[in-house]
Amino acid sequence: MFDSGHTIGHVISVTGSRIQGILNHVAPDHGDGAGAGEHGIVDIELMGEAAIKVNNSIAFVFRRGVSVFPGLGETIMTTTQEEMAEVYARPSNSHGRIGTLYQNENIPAYIMTDDLLGKHFAVLGTTGAGKSCSVVLLLRTILTEHPNGHIVLLDPHNEYSHAFGDTAEILNTENLQLPYWILNFDEIRGVLIDENQTDSEVQAEILGRAIVGAKLKFAGGDPDSTHITIDTLVPYNLNEIVRFMDASRGQLEKPEGSLPYLKLKSRIEALKADRRYAFMFAGLVVKDNLSDVVSRIMRVPVTSKPLTILDLSGVPSEIVDIVVSVMCRIIFDFCLWSTPTHSVPVLLVCEEAHRYVPEADNVGFGPTKRIISQIAKEGRKYGVSLCLVNQRPSELSTSIMSQCNTLFALRMSNETDQEFIRKAVPESALGMMSSLSSLHTHAVGEGLTVPMRLKFDDLDEAHRPRSGTAAFSTVWREDSMPQTMVAEIVQRWRSQSR
Repeated sequence: MFDSGHTIGHVISVTGSRIQGILNHVAPDHGDGAGAGEHGIVDIELMGEAAIKVNNSIAFVFRRGVSVFPGLGETIMTTTQEEMAEVYARPSNSHGRIGTLYQNENIPAYIMTDDLLGKHFAVLGTTGAGKSCSVVLLLRTILTEHPNGHIVLLDPHNEYSHAFGDTAEILNTENLQLPYWILNFDEIRGVLIDENQTDSEVQAEILGRAIVGAKLKFAGGDPDSTHITIDTLVPYNLNEIVRFMDASRGQLEKPEGSLPYLKLKSRIEALKADRRYAFMFAGLVVKDNLSDVVSRIMRVPVTSKPLTILDLSGVPSEIVDIVVSVMCRIIFDFCLWSTPTHSVPVLLVCEEAHRYVPEADNVGFGPTKRIISQIAKEGRKYGVSLCLVNQRPSELSTSIMSQCNTLFALRMSNETDQEFIRKAVPESALGMMSSLSSLHTHAVGEGLTVPMRLKFDDLDEAHRPRSGTAAFSTVWREDSMPQTMVAEIVQRWRSQSR
């Protein structure tokens, strides 16, 4: 009956309220005094209390927190199904159903939308535990209740497009417009300069001067151009960069000083010719289309597509982190500079978050980690919510994870990851964490009425992401792949097009 973290019991306090808690452990009293062995010692984690409410009748209304703690020797009673329904009752504020309680499938499990989104959340679990399906269920639940939402999902493996159909705007390298001039200096430096080269700092200095000059020329003598710096969001032409560098190189006294200029020029020409980078470097004419770019990413107006999925699978691996950095920065800066009367709250979902916000400082792209960290710490003030999705939580930045006030912890087999989750959850939910290696989902935090073990609702096949494991046993039973199929794959490989 007293299965760890499953059974809910209550104690009647001196004020008459019912103190609800989860029984984690019951053991006999092995003391030496009289009556030893006749009583038990109970480890109970208090969840809250059902306080008496008098309004022509007596009723119990559950709330988190305990005003008066029970004393030793108080009687503990098992909570009835009716009382459990009070504890996990439908919230009075904006909410959505995501499943049922593990210990009682007749009782629905709800999320509270504003608390979930206003204080960030994370979905964590080992590979194959159902993270992608859980994310889809959570997002579909939110969007069902709020069809004019604004959600941006970073999809590294093109898993989610299938799950949302016509309700999502799919951006990939075929239709994405992310002009190079939107990048700040750290980001454009990451694209154009190989930091492993001995003269990388010299190249950076040359590039910085050329960019400022090109921006000033684009401004065309505008009296407001005096504020332009290397990171000012003003368009510029790559050809002007090359012209500035050629002019500077022509003033050198020693020919050997030309090498950094030639490296930069060669890299720029290579990127302009590489179709994989067309979403960033295509087009001879530079125009200030920032409003159009931001409107499409942020879904303003929504026009029945409240979700933007950025398919990163076709983005060249050497600049994936840079693209993520730009997207996150666009979202944060747009919300930062919005007025209260024209604010657009946005949810940013980071799949495989350890790639962008690793715990180790020497891993990953620094600007990406900095902007996501800024969103985690300051996003709530400006209406930017963060969802981190990851299979190895122990590799995530501890400081960023600490900002996620709601956790959905799925099955985890790695002991290091389990220990990381135990440290991240409040003490009142530690008892549930003893079964992280099982198949059940644990949910704790501000986005839920109380910590709970739950079973997510099933997703229709049409709404499931493409995240299944390859069916080796099925495919390997027969030789069904003709050579013409290899040629088709090679063609997509060469053209970098799916």
